[in-house]
Amino acid sequence: MVPEDIILKPVLTEKGYDGIADKRYTFIVRRDANKTEIKIAVEKMFNVKVKAVNTVTRRGKLKRMGRNEGYTPTEKKAIVTLAEGSKGIEFFNSLS
Repeated sequence: MVPEDIILKPVLTEKGYDGIADKRYTFIVRRDANKTEIKIAVEKMFNVKVKAVNTVTRRGKLKRMGRNEGYTPTEKKAIVTLAEGSKGIEFFNSLS
């Protein structure tokens, strides 16, 4: 599997911006991806050294439209911490 299939998109929130100074970045990833696959994908995509990967699965919320109801999709987030000697990810550095 190529890294672009595992890392779907970055998460751009206030809490996410606070982590940029500590070299901690948040991404939405595939639900079936494990920590090792996420680590390898980030290292290949951004040419950095990853220290740790933490994941959390967010269940979809219940939404109603009139009589109809359903759930939004379940997402998996990965919080990636880079190693001390590693450079930052340029995409996030241009935002702050």
